[in-house]
Amino acid sequence: MTTLTWAGAVRDRDRLRRLLQDYGVYAASAVLFLVAVALDTGFLSTANVRIQLFQVAPTLLVALGMALVIGTEGVDLSVGAVIALAAAVVPLYLGYGLPVALLIALVLGAASGAVGGAMVAFTRVQPIVATLSLMIGVRGLAELVNGNSAKPVTDAALLSLGGDSVAGMPVMAWLAAACAVVVGFTVHRTTFGRRLVAIGDNRQASRLSGLPVRRVLLTVYIVSGILAALAGVLIVGHGAEADPANQGLNMELNAITAVVVGGTPLSGGRVRVLGTVAGAVFMQLTTAVLTQHNVPASYTQIVEAAVICCAVYASQERGTR
Repeated sequence: MTTLTWAGAVRDRDRLRRLLQDYGVYAASAVLFLVAVALDTGFLSTANVRIQLFQVAPTLLVALGMALVIGTEGVDLSVGAVIALAAAVVPLYLGYGLPVALLIALVLGAASGAVGGAMVAFTRVQPIVATLSLMIGVRGLAELVNGNSAKPVTDAALLSLGGDSVAGMPVMAWLAAACAVVVGFTVHRTTFGRRLVAIGDNRQASRLSGLPVRRVLLTVYIVSGILAALAGVLIVGHGAEADPANQGLNMELNAITAVVVGGTPLSGGRVRVLGTVAGAVFMQLTTAVLTQHNVPASYTQIVEAAVICCAVYASQERGTR
């Protein structure tokens, strides 16, 4: 009887742990939101909600691409540098119109992702090594193109893209939401999504079964680069300046944290798109609450580091279960 009771307790504990791992980010976000509202009655004001949406949209865009990469058991550390490169290039081509400037930025993001993806897929360089070297090189290129100084942006179309709202919601938030829907559909409803998950679960078995492993890996890194470049363009439009030396800094860490907190394990084989959205919102709420209550930036960084550690630990638990 004692043995049965102990076994039941173990099962209950495992069940509770699985629930926390799968749905903890939603509960944590809800609790943090309630705390924010309780501490500041103005948190629900229209102006503040718009600010939070403006700030979370670029992180969400980058996190969506990162989720695809992590789903293949990879990582893309170059996304912050791609943001900087897009920010540096866009002002140079605004004279030809926003569509042309946006297209060039996205093409450069895709090219950057293709280089990293090719190193991972064809030369079998470890993703962290391939994208780390790319991060350093692309960041340097961005600063070289921009002259290593912030430049104001006055193009009305770009400022509208980064600052206007539709139905009370920022245009950039609508774009991030649309991308989340597309990525979610791709992962859960297409052959490409099933191949992506299978490759992340067991790359060797996928290769032996005839799946186009290289092509899928190359594609996810290209998509990650495109989404990062789009985030860079939106950041420039919202801030009305191009500053590659500072824009995109630590964005790769924020994106990885949002993905892992949202339930996508670093070991690959699973992509939780809705969880990634919740993870990005949770990270934004954490920063907003600490900032609005005058918590020093150093303490904010410590809290974010603790969240990252907890997320990585939870990810390891998922991977080994």
